[in-house]
Amino acid sequence: MSLSAHGSVTSAVEVTNISSHGIWLLSHDQELFMPYDEFPWLKDQPVKVILNVEEPSPGHFYWPDIDVDLTQEIIEHPERFPNTAKGT
Repeated sequence: MSLSAHGSVTSAVEVTNISSHGIWLLSHDQELFMPYDEFPWLKDQPVKVILNVEEPSPGHFYWPDIDVDLTQEIIEHPERFPNTAKGT
């Protein structure tokens, strides 16, 4: 008999730094920097909201408290996605 876990598996993702310039994420031994200039919806959030990040699948990050979804590609190459929201 084989036992396997059912349900969604989330990978370990961690916010390693929050600075006045942006946020650093660590996922799969890779650090990703998200400057507030490119990701303004994270800038004025409480720390507990920023720290509450999930990785429902590799390279897909989700902040459930503010309903923000980002992929690793968007974080690494925001210039490829000109329709992202900008801060006011």
